[in-house]
Amino acid sequence: MRPHHLLILLLTASLAWPQNVTFQSPLDRPTLVPPVRVFRLPARIGVFAEAPLSLDQALSMALKNNKDIEASRIDQQEAEYNVIGAQGVFDPVIGGSGFWEKQITPVASSLSGSATGSLLNQVWQADPSISGSTPWYGGSYRIDFSNQRVFTNNTFITLNPQYPTSLNLQYTQPLVRGLRYDSNRHAIAVAKKNRNLTDEQFRQRVMSVAQLAEQAYWELVYAYNNLQVQLEAVDIARQQDESNRRQQEQGLLAPIDVVAAQTQLATFELNAYSAQSALTQAENNLKTVILPDRESPLWLSALIPSTPPATETPRTPLADAVREALANRPEDAINKISGQINQDDVRYFRELTKPQVDLVGSYSLAGLAGPEAPQGANPLTAAFEPLIDRLNTLSAFAGLEPINLGAFSTATPPVLVGGYGQSLGNLFASNFPTTEVQLRVSLPIRNRTAEANLSRSIAETRRIKNQKEQVEQAIEADVRNAMQGVQSAQMRLSAAQVARESAEEQYNSEQRQFRAGTSTLFLVQQRQSTMITARSQERRAEADLAEAIASYELATASILREHNISLR
Repeated sequence: MRPHHLLILLLTASLAWPQNVTFQSPLDRPTLVPPVRVFRLPARIGVFAEAPLSLDQALSMALKNNKDIEASRIDQQEAEYNVIGAQGVFDPVIGGSGFWEKQITPVASSLSGSATGSLLNQVWQADPSISGSTPWYGGSYRIDFSNQRVFTNNTFITLNPQYPTSLNLQYTQPLVRGLRYDSNRHAIAVAKKNRNLTDEQFRQRVMSVAQLAEQAYWELVYAYNNLQVQLEAVDIARQQDESNRRQQEQGLLAPIDVVAAQTQLATFELNAYSAQSALTQAENNLKTVILPDRESPLWLSALIPSTPPATETPRTPLADAVREALANRPEDAINKISGQINQDDVRYFRELTKPQVDLVGSYSLAGLAGPEAPQGANPLTAAFEPLIDRLNTLSAFAGLEPINLGAFSTATPPVLVGGYGQSLGNLFASNFPTTEVQLRVSLPIRNRTAEANLSRSIAETRRIKNQKEQVEQAIEADVRNAMQGVQSAQMRLSAAQVARESAEEQYNSEQRQFRAGTSTLFLVQQRQSTMITARSQERRAEADLAEAIASYELATASILREHNISLR
């Protein structure tokens, strides 16, 4: 196609195009006024009522319902039971034994006591006893009371049945190892110190839970205050939006200024929704600390703090605060108790390196009684009876006295004739006492086990000393950090108050200039954002100061005293 043909086509197209159509850039389009925004903060999930809550109530509920506190209480009870159990080693033990025995023994001689070829013995025995250890000087004792009834067909027995009785007393006294300190006294001493250890651990847990509950409480206070600040920001932005719309309708402001106010309002609404979410999280954190379980009805209520943040800062000098912390902190007390337990171990293992020398004394009383047994032919004299008879006949003719073999037999002493009561009478009359004293010596060669245990305990002493220095250094740092935290938080609160007052004054001034036409909406909104941020920072500084004071109370171990918390 030639050039003049192309020119003709372009002229024809221009004549056919509508003359009233114009091109418009997006930047030249008119600004539309957005519709009015309706703000409504929705109800929080699962919250249907309100419950006022003071700090003291929160601390009381936390200490009552906290599971860690309950576990520490159980540890205390177990430690007390351990002490009782260790002391139980000195409880006397009552025991005894009893048996019945029937024994038939074959015998081949009448001299064995039976001409039938068998010897019968029946024994009934009861042997009650009591034994135990003494809490003094490591001694031990045993007392037993033996009672028997013995029946036999032995022809040589003059008492049948017999009632042998005996009362035996034995006492063992260590002279070297175990005299001053032994395993029983060591177990009791360690159990008592472990009880003190659990008391300090319980106090430490109570202090930690109290500080945790207090911090959660102040976080909830801040969350409520911050939500209030954000809702005030939404209200201020809504008022600004309404003012801008009226002025736009009067032709005093451009539509874009209404759009700017809507942007500011939406931003503040976002902050309000975030503040409400943070409030729910802070409230649930506090509920987790103070409520016993998920079935508690307070989960359905909003907790409304009624205690204002603490602003009265401690005035204690640093040296006094450190001294108080070293005297009262459970960590230092726990370390001291561990050192005392270690010294008990050293003392006990040093005792085990000594030789074992025991003095054993025993004293026994015996009793015996029984009815006299019918006497038959004496097997020792029966074989001589024919000879004795012949001699007696000859002696009669000679006018001599007859021979009487019965004169050679011994009669049963009257003191032994009787029943079981007679046997007890002989026993308690001390007619048949026995006294014995023994000296037992045991000298272990090398005794490496005891030496190793002693050396290990001495090495542990050095470790505990190092730990003590570390604990005291950590306490020093905690107190210094806590005091600095309180001071810095107080300064931040003062600065935040000045910043909030200045920001409010700047905002009010900018508002007046805007109404006078000497400022812009951009500057008003900027001052507005600065003021809201300053208000929120002031609320944050208030909560930080209250939490810093709680941290100081924990660092100096004064938190229980400050809140009147009793561990009993």
